[in-house]
Amino acid sequence: MSMGAYDEDEHERREQQASKVDTDFDDERTIYHGKVEYDSGDSAEALLDTFEQIKSD
Repeated sequence: MSMGAYDEDEHERREQQASKVDTDFDDERTIYHGKVEYDSGDSAEALLDTFEQIKSD
């Protein structure tokens, strides 16, 4: 048998495995309450300056 070749039994095994549906996962959705805030922060130049300062320390 050459590499990558498989017989009819292997073909049937793969077909059975591919046709199974995994239902073992939790189907409940988690509900989150709250809010999200974004801080735009400094400009790109200010952030690059801070990064360069950190690198030089």
